[in-house]
Amino acid sequence: MSRTHRAVLGGCALGLATGWNIANIGAVAQPLATAYGIGLATVGLFTTALFVTHLALQIPAGKASDRFGPRRVGLLGLVLIAVFSAISLIAHDTALTLATRALTGVGTGLSFIAGSAYVRAQGGSPFAQGLFGGVGLAGGGLALAVVPPVEDWIGWRAPFATSLCVALAGVLLLAVSPGDGPRHKASAGTRRGSGILRDTRLYSLAVLYAASLGLSVVIGNWIVTLLHDQGGLDKGTAGAIGALTLALGIVTRPLGGWILHSRPERMRAAVGASLLAGAAGTLLLAAAKPPALVAVGAALVGLAAGIPFAPAFTGAALTRPDAAAAAVGLVNGAASVVALVGTPLLGLSFSLPGGGRTGFVVVAGLWLGAFLLLPSAVRLGAASTAATRSPSG
Repeated sequence: MSRTHRAVLGGCALGLATGWNIANIGAVAQPLATAYGIGLATVGLFTTALFVTHLALQIPAGKASDRFGPRRVGLLGLVLIAVFSAISLIAHDTALTLATRALTGVGTGLSFIAGSAYVRAQGGSPFAQGLFGGVGLAGGGLALAVVPPVEDWIGWRAPFATSLCVALAGVLLLAVSPGDGPRHKASAGTRRGSGILRDTRLYSLAVLYAASLGLSVVIGNWIVTLLHDQGGLDKGTAGAIGALTLALGIVTRPLGGWILHSRPERMRAAVGASLLAGAAGTLLLAAAKPPALVAVGAALVGLAAGIPFAPAFTGAALTRPDAAAAAVGLVNGAASVVALVGTPLLGLSFSLPGGGRTGFVVVAGLWLGAFLLLPSAVRLGAASTAATRSPSG
């Protein structure tokens, strides 16, 4: 196995651990509520606590990766996930678990940004970047599938025990992965990563990624409720359809990377088409029925959400080579903000006439707004990728 392949494997381990911890609590929310003697809303705070610190670490994690090397930062992130998951195994106290989950979020924040930076720094192609992103999404899906049967075996400790195992496996993979190479030096008199928040070139990419991933997460949180309440579907069917809004990104994140690597001249058109597909899919979901129609809508949203991942991250890194990981942190953080703010706002629309449909129509409008602000091919990294491709592609 080549050096680059080993690095991509190590980076994917970081993405997997992150995705796992975002979904592992929700996989067994009711058993946790029973075990802790709390309501489901309080159980939801276990994930919210993680998400808040995960969001707060986006740019700091990038700056740390740029300065100290992404492999080192990724290892630290996995160790933090392992340590605080282990403490959660014995906590069984609501306040303490909230604290350990918040500290686990520090680990996931470091891990995800470091994983992206590590794959890129070790020569991974845009396709490898997309593969990293796809594995990150797959981590959440795997947690939803694996944690419930483990809960049947070991009870309420299942989400924390599995998180510990995933983190330790990631540490082992990174331990045999290539070390950090030389890092880009800041220009004389310039502090590394300075002015990231003031660099307006990054904001079109931030809007793009916030619309694609952020809106799909917001939709995914409420689609089951909409289809059950307004579409009359049973929760099992609604859940299966709703899962498409995130699951299909596992396929299209690597696809977006492949287009950027092999057909860069088509990248901007592909991203634009994905935003239009997201808008169309959301409008179909707003109809809430019939099931075949909403399934098509959910599939469109899921497929659309994955395409912009690789060009958004690659474009951010190329825009600020002096602080590539910090730039990626800003772009990724924008999606986290949309998910954190947009989820409760869309929930409020269920108290309005239409029972949530109006909110879904507004979300469709946000997809279209992102299309109107579509970054240039240069900003998406297509021009640089085309220039560095080998004649064979």
